[in-house]
Amino acid sequence: MKTFKERVLEVVKEIPLGKTMSYKEVAKKSGSPLAWRAVGSILNKNYDPKIPCHRVIYANGKIGGYNRGISKKNYLLKKEKRIIDKKTK
Repeated sequence: MKTFKERVLEVVKEIPLGKTMSYKEVAKKSGSPLAWRAVGSILNKNYDPKIPCHRVIYANGKIGGYNRGISKKNYLLKKEKRIIDKKTK
């Protein structure tokens, strides 16, 4: 049986280029719909470039945090033509 962390990383790995998903959506698809804060904590510790953590944003459209820096997340989302809101929190 997979851990919650493994399920979260699998869900995030499947977010296609140019798309985003909210922390809440990731939590729900990972089997724990109320664990969106845990999703953020898991992603904050992930440095695997194969897992596009920058594609996970707040449900309200703001970009949220990123372990490589907000400006890097903003850059990556702009590059992928998916930026919604430059505000971070």
